[in-house]
Amino acid sequence: MCGRYVVPNTTDELLSLFDATGANAADWKPSYSVAPTDPAPIVREWIHDETVQRDLDLASWGLKPGWAKPGGPAPINARLESVASNGMFRSAFASQRCLVPMAGYYEWKQMEDGKQPYFLHGDGDVLAAAGLYAARQDDDVWKISFTIITRAARDASGEIHDRMPVFLTPDAWEQWLSPEKISDKEEALSMLDRSSVAVAKTVTAYPVARVVNNVRTLYSEDPRLIEPIRS
Repeated sequence: MCGRYVVPNTTDELLSLFDATGANAADWKPSYSVAPTDPAPIVREWIHDETVQRDLDLASWGLKPGWAKPGGPAPINARLESVASNGMFRSAFASQRCLVPMAGYYEWKQMEDGKQPYFLHGDGDVLAAAGLYAARQDDDVWKISFTIITRAARDASGEIHDRMPVFLTPDAWEQWLSPEKISDKEEALSMLDRSSVAVAKTVTAYPVARVVNNVRTLYSEDPRLIEPIRS
């Protein structure tokens, strides 16, 4: 699973990395602790005036489709094994796909003296997790929400937790972002599997300070949250 993650990049850095436009993400500030319901940047493509546009948007973490009832579930993760068929996700999987940029994410190990957080990260500037998004109108304002697709953990990720985000290699970004409706679900799922296995080989983990454990008291803009400590 992925329940907290890190986006240290500025809006301008993300716009450059993903070749996107981003007026809707101008207020973004780097965060070392993105938690459920928080606004966070996503990259999506949509058709505007018959032209495909790639945007960097701020969206709420926890998918809330337009048809969902107020107060209903807003899942932060969608399982790769069922994302194409689950009623909550299948429509977004078909035509509302996004990338969720991050430097890495946190997972925890239960120790004798409490939970020890670990920071899991790749070897580049950014990881791009496969996500789904939805837009709904609330008081005449369109609001975007998203979820992150997860899979059984591979390589170093599996040493900390049994699930991990589905990360995509850069050559798969364009295919995943395309706003065209998916015609071959099995091929799309196979692409997600292949790409995420490749990225998983680059993921490593190290322990960080337990201040990360309490999302209510930490300062999310503090880069020291991801500094390694001696285990």
